[in-house]
Amino acid sequence: MQNLLAQYFEAQAEDVVPANDPAPLEPVRHALSVTDETPKLRPEDAIAASFARLEAALHTEPPVVPEVEPVQTEWPVSAQALIESLMMENERLREQLHQRSLELQSAQDQADSDVLTPTLNRRAFLQEVHRAMADCKRYGEEACLIYLDMDSFKAINDAYGHGAGDAALIYVAETLKTSVREGDAVARIGGDEFAILLRRADLKSSRVKAMKLEAELMMGTFAYNGLYLKTGGSFGVRAYAGQTTAEAWLSEADAAMFLVKKSAR
Repeated sequence: MQNLLAQYFEAQAEDVVPANDPAPLEPVRHALSVTDETPKLRPEDAIAASFARLEAALHTEPPVVPEVEPVQTEWPVSAQALIESLMMENERLREQLHQRSLELQSAQDQADSDVLTPTLNRRAFLQEVHRAMADCKRYGEEACLIYLDMDSFKAINDAYGHGAGDAALIYVAETLKTSVREGDAVARIGGDEFAILLRRADLKSSRVKAMKLEAELMMGTFAYNGLYLKTGGSFGVRAYAGQTTAEAWLSEADAAMFLVKKSAR
């Protein structure tokens, strides 16, 4: 449009020039005409302009997005009742599982414990001996078994009854348990016979331990129906020396005890 207007005004200027004028007038460019050339910026000006636009963008505050409140959906009454019922059932099942776990642990303890004394029974003790043998083989540890046969047990039963004999067994068991370390094991093998597993103990220290236990039983007494009765025992010691089974190792300790008992007669 601007070019058309420029041509129009140029044509008007040519019409008003006198015929006898040898020098035609210069064409008049209207104020509305625009040159085709666009001014070019210098490189340094263009770089400065770019930095100015970048700085303005960095200082522009981000648009504020309005917070949308979450839509709260209410569960139907029937659904809420079902959820509460399931939660109560889940809690009841958890409590039952906990009780079953306690009962199982109690049954396991009873299966491993002697029926009368606070010691292991023979089966559980042999399991402990088997584990000790595995540790000796794997880590090169030392271990010993002490075998005890009570003295005068039959005489106590005959003189004071089986109740007194039970009291004597409990007294010996408690004496043995309080005299060993936490990692050791004490068991009633059967009747009036007990066994002790000493981990990380050599033969010399185990024999000293057996002598101390024998002296403690001889000097001590146990109460029964207002009476203070005495009992003792014979001890045999056998160190681990590559025995093939736990039963074999225990039999060797029993044999060592028998030799001690026989020599004392």
